[in-house]
Amino acid sequence: MKIIFMGRKKYSTDLIEWTINQGIEIEAVVTDSHFSNSPTAKKAKELQIPVISMEEVEKILSQPNHDIDLVVSYLFWRKIKEPLISEPKYGCINFHPAILPDWRGTAGYNVAIINKLSEWGATAHYVDKSIDTGNIIKTYKFNFDYRLETAQSLEKKTQEIQVELYKSIILDVKEKGKIDSLEQFENEGTYISRNEMEAMKQIDIEKDDVDLKIQAFWFPPYNGAYIEIKGEKYTLVNEFILKQLVDKDSTSNA
Repeated sequence: MKIIFMGRKKYSTDLIEWTINQGIEIEAVVTDSHFSNSPTAKKAKELQIPVISMEEVEKILSQPNHDIDLVVSYLFWRKIKEPLISEPKYGCINFHPAILPDWRGTAGYNVAIINKLSEWGATAHYVDKSIDTGNIIKTYKFNFDYRLETAQSLEKKTQEIQVELYKSIILDVKEKGKIDSLEQFENEGTYISRNEMEAMKQIDIEKDDVDLKIQAFWFPPYNGAYIEIKGEKYTLVNEFILKQLVDKDSTSNA
């Protein structure tokens, strides 16, 4: 089986190596190679896999004699369009770090905490023309306590199961080809855009549970929940966050 891998972060780095070890050929990698410290681009180069642009993938899949079986999207940040969606033999599969169809777009970890949910998860789905609306292949779920999480810690827990979800799906495709899936409907669930997510970070002292909102948007090095003073944004930190940052070897009594 021959795939094109589109993804980023350390998780993608590990999965590229795992995929190759399954005897699957990665034709090319599309990642955040415009950043000099991209771990995914570095791993691809180490393994002598070409790192190409999304536009170059479109050219490859526009050729009538291409031999790409599958396009995989793992934490990829750009909207995927034709011919990447329907031209691969087994389609294009995205791994979304939230439960579909309930939570589409961005801000998944944030809303999970703000809404005091008790369950979260990751979903594998086929890509279609809209964002996170393609047929659902499989969802892995887990229980969590919103009082004990930040966006950063919830991401870690989600990615632990999403990595396993990826492995399961890729082995299924290798064995079966196109996998059975369940249709979604566009009017289901909630979609949150990146702009909406950024707007959600501003704290309303009168209306918000301030501590909960601080935890919900704590994801350094990104700006977190903030107050605005004279046009400047100031990310807030609370006692819960500070305790997470304490060096375990520290002798401070604070």
